Amino acid sequence: MELSLLAHVDILLGFAVLILTIFYKFQVPPVLGFLVTGVLVGPHGLGILGEGPNVEINAELGIIFLLFTIGVDLSLKELWKMKKAVLAGGALQILFTTLLVFSVCIALGFSSATSVFIGFLISLSSTAIVLKVFQEKGEVYTPHGKTSLAILIFQDLAIVPLILVTPLLAGSPLTFEGSLSTVFLKGSVIILVFILSAKFLMPRIFYHVGRTGNKQLFLLSVVFVCLTTALLTSSVGLSLALGAFLAGLVISDSQYSQQAMGNIVPLRDMFMSFFFVSIGMLLDVHYLLEHLPVFVLAALALVFLKTIAGGTVTFLLGYPLRTTVLTGFALAQVGEFSFVLSRLGLEYSLLTEEVYQAFLAVSIITMAVTPFVINSSHRAADFLLDKISGRAFGMKLINGLCSKSMEGEEKAEPRIKDHLILVGFGFSGRTVSKAAKAAGIPYIIIETNPDTVLQERMNGERIHYGDATYGAVLEHAGIKGARVLVIGISDASATRKIVETAKELNPKICVIAKVRDLQEMKHLHGMGADEIIPEEYETSVEIFVRLLEKYLIPREEIEKLVNDVRANGYRMLRKLSQDAGMDNNFSLREDLPGVEILVLKVGTGSDFEGKTLAGLELRKRHGVTVLSVRRGAEIIYTPEGDFLLRANDVCILLGKPEEIYNVRKFFEGVRA
Repeated sequence: MELSLLAHVDILLGFAVLILTIFYKFQVPPVLGFLVTGVLVGPHGLGILGEGPNVEINAELGIIFLLFTIGVDLSLKELWKMKKAVLAGGALQILFTTLLVFSVCIALGFSSATSVFIGFLISLSSTAIVLKVFQEKGEVYTPHGKTSLAILIFQDLAIVPLILVTPLLAGSPLTFEGSLSTVFLKGSVIILVFILSAKFLMPRIFYHVGRTGNKQLFLLSVVFVCLTTALLTSSVGLSLALGAFLAGLVISDSQYSQQAMGNIVPLRDMFMSFFFVSIGMLLDVHYLLEHLPVFVLAALALVFLKTIAGGTVTFLLGYPLRTTVLTGFALAQVGEFSFVLSRLGLEYSLLTEEVYQAFLAVSIITMAVTPFVINSSHRAADFLLDKISGRAFGMKLINGLCSKSMEGEEKAEPRIKDHLILVGFGFSGRTVSKAAKAAGIPYIIIETNPDTVLQERMNGERIHYGDATYGAVLEHAGIKGARVLVIGISDASATRKIVETAKELNPKICVIAKVRDLQEMKHLHGMGADEIIPEEYETSVEIFVRLLEKYLIPREEIEKLVNDVRANGYRMLRKLSQDAGMDNNFSLREDLPGVEILVLKVGTGSDFEGKTLAGLELRKRHGVTVLSVRRGAEIIYTPEGDFLLRANDVCILLGKPEEIYNVRKFFEGVRA
């Protein structure tokens, strides 16, 4: 008996819920869950469902909505900021991978057209799986995370021209209704219509729809625009996917893009699940099991080939070897868009049924091992870098191609001592550098992004290019003469290695490290980090401050409460040091309760400017003691009574919190 559409969908959803629940417990990506669902219920598995038109329609809708959301989410401004990694990196990665695969396929006896097409298939990687793993590991904003994302964005965009090229590659000009020039003319007219619509028509439509405040109407409008443009491009011989992508672009630059994305994402996820299920239904599990050893070897060879291709391209972009290796491993699987393209190749006879089955089997294996490959990539990178670090050319490879072009500038810089070293020049690094510059603290920056280094050098920053996980890079920044090292990167593995290396080179240096969560604190403290700032904890403290401000709590009370919150929260570090068996250093807050140290600057025109410490009688009148004074780069320890305070002198005071708070007003300068 033929199942109805409702029964068809219900069976698929039931199996998907069961399998995804099991896969979630083992941290397996949902994409693989949908593929396994298709294998089980399909004609080659339990045989519960046939392929049928229902799944085909849902799969086609999944592709349309996926391309639409990519278009909506595409920010041309953000792409322009990442233009080198996106355009150069993405294009080189696809080209290099396709050439490697083409060479292998020609050697195996495939035709030129089929070899190029298989190269296209294998050159694409899985955005869904890679981003999920990076998000779980907190590595999205690391150098290798951002580089991988840039290349993945280009791959997602490249699917559109690859879909258009496939019929021509198969030698099928009849796929277009009319001559190529007619199709080009129609396509140009459609693109012009889209540009005009984006500027004049769409804002008006969504403005009037938005005024109703009806969410259902907005959703229907978004779906209508998506499907209409897809059908419009299809009517001139172009693909449905291209139309959906262009529709997304039309909406992306409008103020309604986020609302459209929020409405369409659930539909995309639903229909994309059917797409992956339909792919699984096509996989012949008996054929897979019969040739399993061959497919496993082929998958390993493919992972190796894609790692080499992705790593080579990243290295050519100028990134250090560590980033190169990690990016290569991250891009080592076959992506979900390859399944979209493969079905088109089967339709145009670029792939035989046997080659198609082999491709599905190998692709699914590479996707299944991706989380394990990415998790082990750090160990592989450390092993490789340790092997070559002692060789003559080792450091040139470790620091990347850009290090050579910057050597002359860095050697010409004068050496400094007692300075601050900043690792990473993202948001945290820029904030700390501004504070250091304002306070007159000398600093040196270490950064792995060559574009950032070149730009900031032009802005006059003292910034070095290199991977701070290696001692030679830290030594070049003067680690042995530095006072403080601040690590502001998001890569937990690299942070650990930097802390360990820095303490080996300079045991006395104060290391301040940023971590994403509290779990990482124990590892870093065991390696010798002096101050560890967990992002999630500081975020909660800031929320706490904003909350109190909304309830009009006085500022001095807020500061006291925040100090108490931080004292209780960071007591965890002291417990960690005891658990690790480390020496417990003297703590002012613990061992001298009610006493604090505060740093204040003598303002121009303040009550204290031009007066001696003896004349001020700070201890007698205000109950505070001046421990030391910093004047420019000079530090005066335990200044005498005849020491004369000048404007901009930085005084380090010791006293009770309320007494220090009361004396602050005397340090403030005359306001204009």
